[in-house]
Amino acid sequence: MAKKIFFFILSVCAFATAQAQPDRWQQRAAYVMDIDMDVKTHQFSGKQTLKYFNNSPDTLDRIFYHLYFNAFQPGSNMDQRNQVLPDPDPRVKGRIQNLKADEMGWHKINSLTMDGKACQYEVNETILEVTLPEPISPKSVATLVMDFNAQVPVQIRRSGRDNRDGIAYSMAQWYPKLCEYDYQGWHANPYVGREFYGVWGDFSVNISIDKTYILGASGILQNGGEIGYGYEPAGTTVNRPGGEKLTWKWEAKNVHDFMWAADPDYKHVAKERPDGLVLHFLYEDNDQIRPTWERAQVVMDKVFDFANAHFGQYPYKSYAFIEGGDGGMEYPMATLLSGRAGLGTFIHEMIHAWYYGLLGTNESLYPWMDEGFTEYATSEVENYLKKEKLIGGEPEENPHLDANRGLISFHQSGREEALSTHADHYSLNSAYGVAAYTKGHVFLTQLEYILGKPAFDRAMLRYFNTWKFKHPNANDFIRVMEKESGLELDWFKEYFVYTTKTIDYAVASVEKMNRKETKITLRNNSLMPMPLDVTVTYKDGRQEIFNLPLDLMRGAKANEFGNTPYTVLPDWHWTSPTYDFIVPQNLRRIAKVEIDASQRMIDHDRSNNRWDKDGEMEMEEPDGKDD
Repeated sequence: MAKKIFFFILSVCAFATAQAQPDRWQQRAAYVMDIDMDVKTHQFSGKQTLKYFNNSPDTLDRIFYHLYFNAFQPGSNMDQRNQVLPDPDPRVKGRIQNLKADEMGWHKINSLTMDGKACQYEVNETILEVTLPEPISPKSVATLVMDFNAQVPVQIRRSGRDNRDGIAYSMAQWYPKLCEYDYQGWHANPYVGREFYGVWGDFSVNISIDKTYILGASGILQNGGEIGYGYEPAGTTVNRPGGEKLTWKWEAKNVHDFMWAADPDYKHVAKERPDGLVLHFLYEDNDQIRPTWERAQVVMDKVFDFANAHFGQYPYKSYAFIEGGDGGMEYPMATLLSGRAGLGTFIHEMIHAWYYGLLGTNESLYPWMDEGFTEYATSEVENYLKKEKLIGGEPEENPHLDANRGLISFHQSGREEALSTHADHYSLNSAYGVAAYTKGHVFLTQLEYILGKPAFDRAMLRYFNTWKFKHPNANDFIRVMEKESGLELDWFKEYFVYTTKTIDYAVASVEKMNRKETKITLRNNSLMPMPLDVTVTYKDGRQEIFNLPLDLMRGAKANEFGNTPYTVLPDWHWTSPTYDFIVPQNLRRIAKVEIDASQRMIDHDRSNNRWDKDGEMEMEEPDGKDD
């Protein structure tokens, strides 16, 4: 009996290990920041105490911080980049070079110590390079204390003051932020306007500001009873301290960034869901934006239901939608949105909570794993909302067709660049946009086609549950897809990420073999191989689907077509330009042969994907009878 119990325990442990997240070390940070904001000068002083947990196997003799505000100065990397690009960001263009002294952004470091000893440091524009007084050993903790001052720039991109919506402060990328150190080393990229990568950790942020200002933030307010403005516990009386300022005390646990915003005219609406999640909406209440922001309070509640079920459970107890100008931008537990944002932008930015906020890929290297995956999920959510009549428009059988077509069109323009390009180093802004948003989206539509939607949906949930809080890379993602589907998919990742090769398959011929058989010949006209679904439609309306696996897959997808007859054929070897197979039917019974009738595969020339009986001339035996 004891032996049986022993082996049972072993088996349970083995199962738990198999289900556990991959063992990848990660650094960790615990920030405590005290901020004193002067709304007259748009400057603030700050003290930051940072506990840095070196969970790596490496000894660190230096560290780096991001100083994002320094990008908003004439001659900065961001300024220069947007003056030399053929298609600069229209929100930036030449605006930085025209900033006056009181409109610029800056961070000034007054002092920095580690464990009480002074650090040597040098400001290199948006990167603070720090030489430590003593190395930080593996598996040890260091405490870094910094005094700093900052000036909030006029809003040009994401962060800043006095934006076109009239919001006083959109405080994103506002504090000296520790750069990430991971299995690839330091990621101390100068800021030129792309996305972000940060260390998982905890934030305790105390913001003192004029008492007339209302704040929204990434975290959960700890002193709502002192603050009021809709943050006080239900049924309690607000007890504000005296003085000209209020100190807002925020905490955010297990996040990789912290954002806040402030304005005297915010309306704050808080709605608690049955699962305990509180949705906060902060916006200027006027006739132009009120209808959308009130409608969002209903719709976004439903979006959370759908996203939790399909993309993974949101783990925090707060999420804030905050008017901030500059379109929309995601942050942990919150998003900044233009007041004029449509519901589609609300949805997109909220879905970032999964692929940016909780998975946290390095967006310099893999922006498409956030933006593209978010675009895919947004299309799924919007289609669901249309089916439920929660937003306007008719639901579509394939809500991703526009993304597929958009990528094909851009490739034909000759401007496409490989997904493996570092986000800061695309030759064109448009190439970056299509890669990150559209091709990242299509990366998933193609996997859905290859795996079949049931397996793909399971794999997406498995990916989230396996890699949340882990900074996954492209290989981590594709391995989850492989494990769930049983297929080998490295070929797909290598073609789709590292090249711009395209897909074009054709029905070359449909020929009568005899009274009982028809031969179909397919041809690959392109450089990227794919498995194929070929639909044969018979004159009596019946259909049959033939799946042609690619030999590189080492398997085939399961039937995803319900009761439609489904036959898996022998592998198509990727080196072969043509493929023949026999349909056990007389040619006279066949009305149509079509490659990818679902139009999920991004075939660049669909005109050759289909053979129709009416378009063909063939000789038939006049007196023959079908068997």
